[in-house]
Amino acid sequence: MEHLFSPFKIKGLELKNRVVMPPMCQYSVTNKDGIATDWHYIHYVSRAIGGASLIIIEMTDVEPDGRISDYDLGLWSDEQIPALARIVEACHQHGAKVGIQIAHAGRKAEDADVPVAPSAIPFDEKSKTPRELSTEEVKEMVEKFRLAVGRAVKAGVDVIELHGAHGYLIHQFHSAFTNKRTDEYGKELTKFGVEIIQAAKNEMPAEMPLIMRISAKEYVEGGYGIDEAIEFSRVYQKAGVDLFHVSAGGEGPIAAAGKPGTHVAYQVPLARAIKQELNIPVIAVGRLDEPLLANAVIGNEEADLVAVGRGMLRNPYWALEAAALLRKESDLPKQYVPGFPRN
Repeated sequence: MEHLFSPFKIKGLELKNRVVMPPMCQYSVTNKDGIATDWHYIHYVSRAIGGASLIIIEMTDVEPDGRISDYDLGLWSDEQIPALARIVEACHQHGAKVGIQIAHAGRKAEDADVPVAPSAIPFDEKSKTPRELSTEEVKEMVEKFRLAVGRAVKAGVDVIELHGAHGYLIHQFHSAFTNKRTDEYGKELTKFGVEIIQAAKNEMPAEMPLIMRISAKEYVEGGYGIDEAIEFSRVYQKAGVDLFHVSAGGEGPIAAAGKPGTHVAYQVPLARAIKQELNIPVIAVGRLDEPLLANAVIGNEEADLVAVGRGMLRNPYWALEAAALLRKESDLPKQYVPGFPRN
């Protein structure tokens, strides 16, 4: 039976266990130039030392106005490659593989003078009204994603994740709630996402997997649910997605959008549905910080990998602690052996 510390392989990516550090924005680019800092280096490398098998670097944007804030990472310039490459190389030295989440915030770009979106619909009454992208600008945006993926590959990452969740640009396009266009990108809601997937694959080595993070359920009146998510995911799978990172929500303010679950593992059923319906590997996320619970998600074949977010913010060594609790073999740094006595 598989467990949290079983190895996992997909295409050319081999992971030593099933523990993933998901992308979590640090808002720590002090120079506002999109270039990773020493904070990012320490933040990610410490989790590699701490036993995570896959570290997905936070939302990294394809243009300056695609950032949630001006303190976010970017990959719109070759000047941003070396700092990321330094992080990737160090994580590799400590046995972790590294992904990066390529994204654009769309209408949720808080520091953009005028955000852009599929349609001119603000996120809420306090948000700026975005400008609707022209058809030509949408095609140019696909090219920006392609170039950013190419730079990530040059930085040495092992896997690419496209951010199609949480109300950001790809999500905005495939949601009827935010896409009211009448052109080709409105008539076919998945067209933008499909074109980005295809562009990304053209920049990636053949054996490098492509992850897409999706919101499998929207929490707004008239928003889509798991059935619709399965269908658009099926389209994305056919276009080239190898693994889905299954989350939910983000397309509207929580008060107006209804309440997502607050109990542990509340999103696991969504991941399980995508896995079963599409016969594709999935990453489950959402309050899975307890090792026994995370282990059960793998053992019950509800997901193939488990993302531990807040748990790793609290404890860089979450994976080492989990292995000790579960009495599983782990790649323990020799320097830390005295802290983990074996019974």
